[in-house]
Amino acid sequence: MTEGPLIYLVAGEASGDALGARLIRALRQETGGAVRIAGIGGTEMQGEGLQSLFPMQELSVMGIVEVLPHLRRILGRMQDAADDVAVKRPDAVVTIDSPGFARGFVKRIKDRDIPRIHYVAPTVWAWRPKRVHKFKACFDHLLALLPFEPPYFEAVNLPCTFVGHSVLESGADKGYGAAFRARHSIAEEASVIAVLAGSRSGEVKWHLDMFGNAIQLLRKNHSDVTVVLPTLPHLRDTVEERAKTWGVPFVITTGTSEKYDAMAASNAALAVSGTVSLELSLARVPTVIAYRFNPISHWVVQRLVKIQHASILNILLIRNREAPIIPERLQYQCKADILAQDLENLLSGGGQEQIEKAERVLGWLKPADERPSTSAAKAVLGLIPSRPVA
Repeated sequence: MTEGPLIYLVAGEASGDALGARLIRALRQETGGAVRIAGIGGTEMQGEGLQSLFPMQELSVMGIVEVLPHLRRILGRMQDAADDVAVKRPDAVVTIDSPGFARGFVKRIKDRDIPRIHYVAPTVWAWRPKRVHKFKACFDHLLALLPFEPPYFEAVNLPCTFVGHSVLESGADKGYGAAFRARHSIAEEASVIAVLAGSRSGEVKWHLDMFGNAIQLLRKNHSDVTVVLPTLPHLRDTVEERAKTWGVPFVITTGTSEKYDAMAASNAALAVSGTVSLELSLARVPTVIAYRFNPISHWVVQRLVKIQHASILNILLIRNREAPIIPERLQYQCKADILAQDLENLLSGGGQEQIEKAERVLGWLKPADERPSTSAAKAVLGLIPSRPVA
């Protein structure tokens, strides 16, 4: 009996882990369960059967300055993964997001006969457009989440397929808020604020205390505020230690289904920029987006970035000549008093317009007639020689 294709997947952070898990499920469906999986991933990919070569958390470092103390270890892990590919000889390699690690790892793969695919096309439309050439040198094909991205890569003869944004099938719109409130003894009339401070330890340290200060200010006008803090298992202790100092009732959750129930129970959210903002929009939670960098990292990034917004929905709207809908407080605007006022505006009725417009824009992220993960799986399998996909 011929074995199914072996796909080597590499994810470096929580959002990529979620993408990878959905891709594994779709690959299994498209091959009738015959696909074999190896590589690097987190708890979600491991839940789909992946035995990770090493803990994915070792790669979850964000920011130019923040990476430097870990650089030697990260470079070593690139080589470890390349050596593993040499031993396993997969039918295809798929790197998922984490573009810095992805390119460094793929450069170390000696076997040029293995299709090298990167899932989540880099945002060359936002910063460092010349990266298209670096990706062309490393990869055979890109999978894009956003509909306007393929032309940026096709212009240099790097094939790129719009597969849709996998967040659409995350289940973020399926949460059960009433049950969550009942489980955690939260009154029906209480104002619940979801606070999501990031999936990396550095993000949590940079944001959580300031987010707590914003909640304390908000509570002056909303004494019934309860905070829910969805996080990852390895960050739970850090989040709990800091939340205890806020003097506000709080509930910490881990796990995807509990996170989506928490979102469904929330009246508004305060979240760092990232995929979670799309999840909150799917869950119909009006949101304020915030982000702070290390000052040196910000100085560098500010000189490279060519767009003014971080939220994908805002970016899509602006490209369509429409006004942004989600408040964004980045770097020097990311202050407790400003965030508190933004949350106050959402709780006082300003959130409904955001919810209605977000629902329309989310539809722009869907590929034609199929789930994003199915579209991605078909693209991957179709690139394997002698294994065409109809």
